[in-house]
Amino acid sequence: MAIEIEKKYRLKTGERERLLARLSQTGAVREGVEFEENTIYTGGNLDPKRAVLRVRRVEGKVLLTYKERYTSASAIKHQREEETRVEDAEALAAILDALGFAPALVYEKRRETWALAGAMVVVDELPFGLFAEIEGEEEAIKEAERLLELEDAEAEMETYPHLTERYGKREGTAIEARFES
Repeated sequence: MAIEIEKKYRLKTGERERLLARLSQTGAVREGVEFEENTIYTGGNLDPKRAVLRVRRVEGKVLLTYKERYTSASAIKHQREEETRVEDAEALAAILDALGFAPALVYEKRRETWALAGAMVVVDELPFGLFAEIEGEEEAIKEAERLLELEDAEAEMETYPHLTERYGKREGTAIEARFES
């Protein structure tokens, strides 16, 4: 069982530019920029308050992910994360449908990824805001946070699916947060 450890921050426009500059100044290694489409499924025995089943399409790849968040008041979140690459997105959708799962949320994301001090730092733009996440062991998260001068930045406690529910709009049976074309 894999455990994901991360801390998320809500950014204002100026904070995003400052963070990107700081990443360059600290010698962080830029690993790339991607556009993602994430679909969250409901059904089966999933408790949507604690667990999600996600299909992510990015750069021609399809990833199926199960995430289960552990209860914590800390801004550094621990959650179970199981992920696998899927060859055929349409076959996967048919399998999930046959098992009683249905798309409930769809959100798009532009993500820039950096490596710093043993952690992964991502800078995300979603239709409803700008965010950063630091993922790694707790000490690596704290060190990257210090190097990036994020100690006083606002921690975002909500998940992207919860934020999509709040800020997205209903399109058929799902709530969607997409960029305008």
